[in-house]
Amino acid sequence: MTPTTRPRRLRHNPRLRALVRETTVRPTDLIAPIFVTHQRGEPRPIGSMPGVSQWPVELVAREAEAIARSGVTAVLLFGIPEQKNATGSDAWSETGVVQRAIREIKQAVPELVVIADLCLCEYTDHGHCGVVNGTVGKADPRLPEGYVLNDPTLEIYGRIAVVQARAGADVIAPSGMMDGMVAAIRGALDGAAYDHLPIMSYSVKYASGFYGPFRDAAQGAPKFGDRATHQMDPGNRREAVREHALDVAEGADILMVKPALAYLDVIRETRDRFPELPLAAYNVSGEYAMVKAAAQNGWVDERRVVLEILTAMRRAGADLIITYHAKDAAQWLSQPGRP
Repeated sequence: MTPTTRPRRLRHNPRLRALVRETTVRPTDLIAPIFVTHQRGEPRPIGSMPGVSQWPVELVAREAEAIARSGVTAVLLFGIPEQKNATGSDAWSETGVVQRAIREIKQAVPELVVIADLCLCEYTDHGHCGVVNGTVGKADPRLPEGYVLNDPTLEIYGRIAVVQARAGADVIAPSGMMDGMVAAIRGALDGAAYDHLPIMSYSVKYASGFYGPFRDAAQGAPKFGDRATHQMDPGNRREAVREHALDVAEGADILMVKPALAYLDVIRETRDRFPELPLAAYNVSGEYAMVKAAAQNGWVDERRVVLEILTAMRRAGADLIITYHAKDAAQWLSQPGRP
């Protein structure tokens, strides 16, 4: 009888399946976002993101400690400032909400990697990611109302990066999708003697409908217009390669694709084109909220679906996954009998 190959031979019990599993997810692959607010009191639950809260600066170390205990080794900070204005000046204040949070976390959990998101949408009164045409100085009539001005915004990004570095951030993560943002931030950091700090660039960030709950959480929705002039069109994949290549040339240390679940092909393309750099995938708020809603209705097994989604992102090529499920996923991954 001619021997035949039967793949099912390697599936007949959980121990054997685990032994030959090609793709795994570990708690150390995950990054937990934290929303930090200047407001005092107890953490404020975010209605559209069950299980996620805005943390007062005075209490944020408590959440960081819980994340570290779960086995997750990195956090990504977003700030909700006390005051907003046209240029988002609280973002580069020494006493800004994220800078204060960095100091609190590094004092309480010094071993935790603290990544500082760098953008202006949470800090501006108009909700856009940079200086908007006509809101500061004379408007340029050649540009549409609400257009984000690239180069004036880069100068501000450089200021923010230095202040975040001075507060103790381990990684700077620019998310504004301005042309030249990595070069501007790299130059500012190097000039301030922070050349050792890496940049995790939101190098490919799509103008996605999956950000809705985040905008509630960070209170940074645009007051007019949208972000399609600087974030990527969801139909474009070749352009993503170009965006990554520009950021690599400017000195990015870690690349990112955001969102993740609807862009697994872009993650795979990125991994194939740029194998030398770590790659992060952002499992965004809308992706999180959909799973939560379905689980609360009893339509899906949350644990099983989340681990399957995270595995898909790793299988597509992501080294790191930013996810609001980080703490729960870390606990599930440590439990025996996981799929």
